[in-house]
Amino acid sequence: MDFKKIALNLHKNNIVVDTHLDLAGEIYNRHLAGEKEVIKNRYLDNFKKGGFNIVVSSLYIDDIFLPEMGLRMALGQISALMEDIESCHGEVVLIKTKEQLQRVAKENKIGIILSFEGLDPIGNDINLLKVFYELGVRAAGLTWSRRNYAADGCSFNPVEEGQKGGLTRFGVEVVKKLEEMNMLIDVSHLNDEGFWDVVKFTKKPFIASHSDVRNIHARMRNLTDEQIKVIAERNGVIGINAYKNIAGVKDGEDPVKKLADHVEYMANLVGPSHVGYGFDLCNSYYDSELKFKFEPNNSDSIASHAEAVLITEELLRRGMPEEDVKLIIGGNFYRIFSDVLQ
Repeated sequence: MDFKKIALNLHKNNIVVDTHLDLAGEIYNRHLAGEKEVIKNRYLDNFKKGGFNIVVSSLYIDDIFLPEMGLRMALGQISALMEDIESCHGEVVLIKTKEQLQRVAKENKIGIILSFEGLDPIGNDINLLKVFYELGVRAAGLTWSRRNYAADGCSFNPVEEGQKGGLTRFGVEVVKKLEEMNMLIDVSHLNDEGFWDVVKFTKKPFIASHSDVRNIHARMRNLTDEQIKVIAERNGVIGINAYKNIAGVKDGEDPVKKLADHVEYMANLVGPSHVGYGFDLCNSYYDSELKFKFEPNNSDSIASHAEAVLITEELLRRGMPEEDVKLIIGGNFYRIFSDVLQ
């Protein structure tokens, strides 16, 4: 059986979604350096080759800009993203409404959804959520891997720290406000204490946009079986993370098979209706920051969105039914966005 051909056809003829890419931040940095048309020149071709219809762009703020510049940087990223989308002449759109989401799927365009990666830009002012909503932000990761006014993030590696906390009083107000505003709550990067507070203080489905299985790779950034089950019980979805150090890809190990391990584990645990792709591809972003000079594909398990079909191919090779694969490559997250967007 030609699994590669089947995978390519599935990506071509079905909704494909990536729920985490630091796109707005990269565009902002490249614009400051004088580079324009970043999506068109660096991403569009690979989005098309991978069959992607929807990509969630984070608003991620580096530590060096916090706390004073968080709001300014987030606004700058949104502005740069909007300018870059305009240069794509209708091939790429910013999705704010359910109607736009459906049109992207119908017309086979590429839609960008904005999401906070940490609520640092709003500080302790809950009223700023309304401002960002008007600008197009439709989802909110409560934290990055650090503490903010809403909650504590989880560290990537064990660190010396004091007492950890869950959601603060402000954080509880925020999650309730997010549900009221129909902004999707994202628990990736949140620590365990905060995760269970989200479960306690919310009622609607929530997601983990880019997290893997802790039982496969014992890292706090990943989810326990109990957390995976609760997300599924809420009818939420988990996007697998392709960052090698989060997926637990060892030297000499096939990264595609490792990612398929995470997908397969979750699908076996809670069913295929609660798993998706949230790759967190970082090589291009780090290059734009000039902070690290990674060799191609050093941090990422796949080189680009065009290679997402390799994971799909591996799932098919393992015997996963095509109908289940359709859900995983995008159907599940499309359902979530359809429910949340107005």
